[in-house]
Parts: sequence; C-alpha cells; structure tokens
Amino acid sequence: MEKYVQQIRQETSLEGWQIERTIELLKQGATIPFISRYRKEMTGSLDEVQIGTIRDRLHQMEELDKRREAILSSIAEQDKLTPELEKQIREAMNMAALEDLYLPYRPKRKTRATMAVARGLEPLAKMLFSQHNMDVEGKALSFVSDEKDVPDLEAALAGARDIIAEWVNEDARARQRIRRLNERKSQLSCKVVKGKESEGQKYENWFEWSEPMSKAPSHRIMAMFRGENEGFLKVSIQPDEEEALEILESMFVKGRNEAAEQVTMAVKDSYKRLMSPSMETEMRQIFKRKADEEAIRVFAENLRQLLLAPPLGQKNILAIDPGIRTGCKLVCLDKQGKLLHNETIYPFAPQNQRREAAAKIQSLVDAYQIEAIAIGNGTGGRETEDLIRKIRFPRDIMAVMVNESGASVYSASAVAREEFSDYDVTVRGAVSIGRRLADPLAELVKIDPKSIGVGQYQHDVDQKLLKNSLDDVVVSSVNKVGVEVNTASKELLTYVSGLGPVLAKNIVEYRGENGAFPSRNALKKVPRFGAKAFEQAAGFLRVNQSDNPLDKSAVHPESYHIAQAMARDLGVTVSDLMKSQELRKQIVLEKYKTETVGLPTLNDILAELARPGRDPRKEIEHFEFDRSVNKVEDLKPGMKLPGIVTNITAFGAFVDVGVHQDGLVHISQMADRYISNPSEIVTLNQKVMVTILEVDLARKRIQMSLK
Repeated sequence: MEKYVQQIRQETSLEGWQIERTIELLKQGATIPFISRYRKEMTGSLDEVQIGTIRDRLHQMEELDKRREAILSSIAEQDKLTPELEKQIREAMNMAALEDLYLPYRPKRKTRATMAVARGLEPLAKMLFSQHNMDVEGKALSFVSDEKDVPDLEAALAGARDIIAEWVNEDARARQRIRRLNERKSQLSCKVVKGKESEGQKYENWFEWSEPMSKAPSHRIMAMFRGENEGFLKVSIQPDEEEALEILESMFVKGRNEAAEQVTMAVKDSYKRLMSPSMETEMRQIFKRKADEEAIRVFAENLRQLLLAPPLGQKNILAIDPGIRTGCKLVCLDKQGKLLHNETIYPFAPQNQRREAAAKIQSLVDAYQIEAIAIGNGTGGRETEDLIRKIRFPRDIMAVMVNESGASVYSASAVAREEFSDYDVTVRGAVSIGRRLADPLAELVKIDPKSIGVGQYQHDVDQKLLKNSLDDVVVSSVNKVGVEVNTASKELLTYVSGLGPVLAKNIVEYRGENGAFPSRNALKKVPRFGAKAFEQAAGFLRVNQSDNPLDKSAVHPESYHIAQAMARDLGVTVSDLMKSQELRKQIVLEKYKTETVGLPTLNDILAELARPGRDPRKEIEHFEFDRSVNKVEDLKPGMKLPGIVTNITAFGAFVDVGVHQDGLVHISQMADRYISNPSEIVTLNQKVMVTILEVDLARKRIQMSLK
C-alpha cells in the first residue's frame, strides 16, 4: 500500500493521506460517486476525476505487480535469479522496463541464435564480443564441423553474429535508450498501397504523408491505422536509422579490430532484424493507446453532455417517428412515459394524406391532453416539423426536434422487446423519441453508449477501455441527477451507486408486487439489499411521495439526524427549513461539526435543504431551424443559419442545420483565436449560428464557420 501511495503521490498533486484513504474506501467497495459526494472529509473533498485517477493507477500498479511476481517465479524456476537481477525487477516501474529485464529469460521459440548455440557457437560469440585482438579467422575455423552443421568459416562467423545480435536485442539498457529515441524522434510515415489509389480515395490525404509521431493528433493516427487495417495504406513509425545505430555501436563496439568489425555487423543486424521491428510494434501500441485515450476522452465528454441534456419533464407527449414512403408512426405517452395509443399517418408521397394527417394529430392532441410534440430528426423530420407548424392547436404546444441516433438500436433490443413485446420496432422507436424529450438520461441508459453516435473512431479504439470509460460517465451522470425509485426503469437503477443489474431487477420486482416504496428505509425489505448496498445507494435514490421530506433530497440517511437537529434547535420542522431561507440563515454550521462530519458535508446538507432533490440539468430551450432550408441543395455559401451541435471531435464540431446532413465546423473556423480543443467553444446540443462556407454535393460535405 505504501509503495502505491508514494507512486501516485509523485504522479499527482495529491497528498499521501488523501490517496491512502481513497484506496481504503475503494477496497471496501465504495463507488466513485459515493466517495466524492458523501466522504469529503475523509478524502479532502476529492472530485470524481481525481478518485478515478487513483483507482485506475492503483489497478495498473496491481497488474504490474502480478506480472512482476510471475516473472520472478519463471526466472527462479530456471535457476537464473541473482540478487542483482531480482533487485532490478522489483524496482522496475513500468511494464516495458519489466519485460526488457525478462526478455533474455523468456522461453523462446527456435531462433537463429538458439540454433547457433545448439551448433556449439556460443564460445566463439563470447570471444568476438570481448573484442580482444585475436586471429578471428583462425578462432572461427576451429568451430567448423560437419557434424555440428557448421560447414565453413562464414557459417561459423554468421552463427556467432546471430548470437551477439540476440544479446544486443535483449540488453535492457540498449532497449531503453532506443525506446527513448523512438518516443522522441520517430517519424510517422504513410503511403498508399500500390494499386489501391482509386479504391482508397477517402484516404487520399495520407497517400504521401510524413510528420513527427509525437506531434501527430489522435484523430490523424486513428485515420491512418484504419486505412492500414482496411488495406489501403502502409504506415511506418521509425526514428533515423543512423542515429539508432550510433547509440548501439557506442554501447557495444569497443575498438577497431577484426572482432569489433564482427560485432559492428551483428549490431546492425540486431537493430534492423530484431530491435527495430520490436520497437515499431511497441511504438504502435503506445501511440495507438494515446490516440485511443484521446478519442475515448472526446466520446466520454460528448456522452456526458448528451446524458445531462435538459429534460422537458413529466408531460403528456405526442412522439412522431417520421417516414416518407412508409408513413409517420405516432405514439401518445402519459406523464410517466407510458404508451397510451399508437397509429400511422401518411402525409407525404405517394399517399399525400396531409389533411387527414393534420386532423388526426389535432384529435390526438385533444384526446390525450398533449403538452408537447417530439419529432425524430431522421428522414422526413423537417417535412413532419413543417406539417406540425401549420396545424392550429387550441393552446400552445411545444414542438421539438429530437436526436433519434440509436433509437433503432433500442427498438430492436431485448430491453425494448421485454417492455413492448406486443408492438413492432417502429412503435418502440417512436416511444424512445418521446421519452428522450421527457428525460434524455432515463432513456439513453437503455442503449449501448457506442450506438448513440457522439464519438470518433469508437469502433477502432480499445473496446475494454472504451466500455470502462463510458460506464464511468453513465454512472457519474445518473448519480449526479438522482433517481426516483418508484418510477425508474431497471436499466436506470442499474447505474445507481451500489446497485447493479441484480439489485435493480429485485427493486423493480418488489415494487411491482408490493406497490410504491413509502420511504428510503423501505428499500431494506428488497431481497439482497443489504447494509452496504443501502449505504452506497440511498443518497442517490429519491422517494418523492415519502412523508419524510429528506427522502426527496440528496441528504444521506446517515446524516438525517444532523438536519433534524438543525430544525429542532430552531424549534421548527425540516419541512419548515426547506421552505424558509430566513430560517436557514439562522443555522450556525460550526455547531454541528464532529470528528467525522465537517463543513463540506454540512454545506451540502444546507444546500439540499434550500433545493431538495434539485436537478442539476439546465431547462430545455425552444429551437427552430430556418424554414427556408430543408435539403443540402438549399444551402449556399455565405448563408447564416441556426443549428444544433450534434457531435464534437478533436478536429472540430458537427452541426445540424436541418438538411439531413450534418456540416463540419473545423477547429480553425471556431473562433478568431487559436484553440486547442473544440470543447473550449461548444457543447453538445448547443444552439449556434453558423455561416456556410462550402457545399460539396457530390461528397455530401458541408463546411461551416462559427466566426
């Protein structure tokens, strides 16, 4: 533990005691949202990012130690573990250094060097490697033997060089120096595969490309690797060969005699045949991981913004999944998102039943007391929006275009089939669109985050790393908002701190059999909902119908006695405190401090009393596309149009202006100053005004500017 704490402390600006206590909490099964929200005194108010960094680095070091012990065991079994080697292995601080030390002892397949050793040439290799003045030819001739398959002088010398080449390649210091050279000075080069020029046209930018690897942006690395995987590009990552050979020769070549000449030849062969390919593979992994991490960071931030998008709230909603030839699927949902009615209208060609469609929508709005209309933004979305705008309703009805990305994935999923087994995928898709308007978070947790379409190269990155990162974002977002336990779906409850799929299912089943939970405390009756799970989850679950007003807030049950003491000392109830700012101003927080409860927790309690169960998400804003623009052909350079940011990447942001094809605002067109990250300027779902720069109809590409 001490070693881990010291290492993390060196890598971060955190204090040792903060790291140590955070590790203790993680080892006890505490979740990141719980530690961040309810254990501030223990950690010095570390946030979720800092706690996540400690967790991830701890896991890496534990994996390193597992590998360390396996290597020590393997070398000991070979009876080759010296005290000096053991010390080096125990002090290795990363996997690359550890594997370098193990390389000479790793069980080998047959190599040129092992075959040379088998032919008895190792003593000759040792003589040459010593580089003393000697009769090289005479020494080598003494190893010529038909019995040992060493037919002549050149065969003897070649075998000895193969052995020396392997020694050079397996030298830990040499590998570390060449690794540093690769990390600092490797050149990323890319060429088109001969004969693939026309087929790989989308990678034309990289047919002849070269740049320092350390400066290549993640999205460019990902694009080149994808092009290589698809067979169109050939990528190489190499430092200057002469500089690499100078380093190795300075380490291994000791003089200017015949033996040194043989060692020089062996060093060159070692670098070209063994070390250079090995290092290139390693560099690919290192830079691919860095590119993966950047792509995942962008995806995760986009996902967070999407999950925390403003909800409309509990309203009666008419949702429309637009279609041209196949018709528009309509569904009516009540305030809880329950499906009440569905049918299909055909306002567009070939049926052109616009009048009948408008009349049907009007009648459904009246019959189900509809308060808002959600329209999917896919094919036919703008035409459907235009239809809705022309209908005269008896009262104000908000009509909102909803991003339906991933709705088809949900509608075909097991979750949707379980919930709507009697309905087809079109009905399920329309329901998802309506629910997304009411509460994006509650609906989007039902979909694999990768299918939501707010990332770049999500199918090319390390899938385990991606899943872990996106799961963290979903967990963080769900617990940041809080969950009403009596209406939440099994999928939403799964992401609540301390629950998971089994307990979420048990809660929903218990609720179905016994009715709504009257209080937080009643959750303890759910099968397998033990004390530890209750501790982790309770603060993030809301029971809005409870008689105890604190059950509606983010105050943890372990702190109820504090809020009750505050009210009791003023001679009022907790409800009175929640209603009156004047009463809350009279609370002296210092009075309630204890050894375990400090000002961070007390301030949180006071904030919750002011706005119990507050939703951190913004309020929804009304938005309309330009009605004169409906398809790409309507766009002209110079036009200024309202749009919505649909995706953010490392190289810019994509904006929907209502023409069924998002346009790109390149990072260079986002501001009149240099920016390194598009997130400095825009957020997902942000309403913006863009200027059309260029429209490429053939490739369906739209260039825009925010300047």
